[in-house]
Amino acid sequence: MDSGRRKFIHKAGLGAAGGLIAARGKANLRETPEFFKIQAIEQALTEPVLNISELKEPVWIASVELLRKKDNFICRVRSKDGAEGIAVSNNMQIIYLYPIFLHRIQPFFIGKDARHLETLLEEVYVYKSNYKLQSLALWVPLATLEFAILDLLGKLSDKSIGELIGEIHNPNIAVYQANNFRGKSAEESIGLIEAQVRETGAKALKFKIGGRMSNDLDFPSGRSENLIPLVRERFGADMAIYADSNGSYSVKEAVRIGKILQEYKLDFYEEPVPFDWYEETLEVNRALEIPIAGGEQEPSIHNFKWLIENDALDIVQPDIFYFGGMIRSMRVSKMAAIKGKECTPHISGSGLGYLYMLHFVSAIPNAGPFHEFKGLNRDIPLDCATSDLSSIDGTVSVPTGAGLGVTLDPDFVDAHKKVKG
Repeated sequence: MDSGRRKFIHKAGLGAAGGLIAARGKANLRETPEFFKIQAIEQALTEPVLNISELKEPVWIASVELLRKKDNFICRVRSKDGAEGIAVSNNMQIIYLYPIFLHRIQPFFIGKDARHLETLLEEVYVYKSNYKLQSLALWVPLATLEFAILDLLGKLSDKSIGELIGEIHNPNIAVYQANNFRGKSAEESIGLIEAQVRETGAKALKFKIGGRMSNDLDFPSGRSENLIPLVRERFGADMAIYADSNGSYSVKEAVRIGKILQEYKLDFYEEPVPFDWYEETLEVNRALEIPIAGGEQEPSIHNFKWLIENDALDIVQPDIFYFGGMIRSMRVSKMAAIKGKECTPHISGSGLGYLYMLHFVSAIPNAGPFHEFKGLNRDIPLDCATSDLSSIDGTVSVPTGAGLGVTLDPDFVDAHKKVKG
């Protein structure tokens, strides 16, 4: 897999600048003057994302509800004309954050025209000084509501969510199998990784190194250095293999580990240093040839802009829940495309995160070759007429129905009760 053995940058949609640009290696693209790329990035921050020209009449939001059954949360939005949109939240986070949804987000949207969603996302950021809550505290509740409104708008316009936020570039998505076996020895880990990969048929995988924000510690000691060669040996030269340190290392140690990853020809190195060490991320990138990925924890679109413009990241990974939804994430993808960088979004492992990821990736021209898959959540009963949502020989088909393209079991939804302040 030659594309993974170098600092690769695939052809990517230029977005606001129009046309296509492409390059290989870490150097800035020489075909397009840097001045014009910076102008295009500025435009990508503000140009419209939504494609809803079919909706000529206002879509007044009559109600916004947060429903709960045990640890599962559903957002339901209804228009004055009786149309409905539904989203399943990131339950691992909203269980702590639902008061923010109820008091700082829900009231703002009542009575608003859903067609103006992009403007509303900007205005709610200022409402009640919500900007002071920026990060997961604000973005997860807001993404939950955005996904429900996108489902509503998709049903009204007879478009999938992917068609609402862009053109469909990727109707079928190749996946990489993600895992987390920190705390187990390299020998234990490799067996568990192989079992998961065989189950999904994935042609790519990502495994964990380091100890997670651990200041150079490994659990158990020496695990990462032993595991890296084992993974390449077990899966062979044709498997795309990614390594994620979750910010485990100092710059010096990140570079040392990165050189081992290069020796065994791994395909990207995720979060080598803590996510908010911007200059240090750039320093590591300049010292290594392996592509550097990051952005899972990033809350700020302007910080993403810095990381992209300064080539601190080769692959951007906004989490569409953690970053506040698909519209904001689409702007990150567009900025990355202008610099010839790939977008491989992170997904959260609860609720219907994998389904939102599918729709988002379907609409980005600069999608990476493989995307994160943590398995189908069978705790949420739903019906999908256009995809079985499973990985078949390493590929998942994106639903093509209106909105989210799935129907939640009505009895399951009815079993949820309205959350009150």
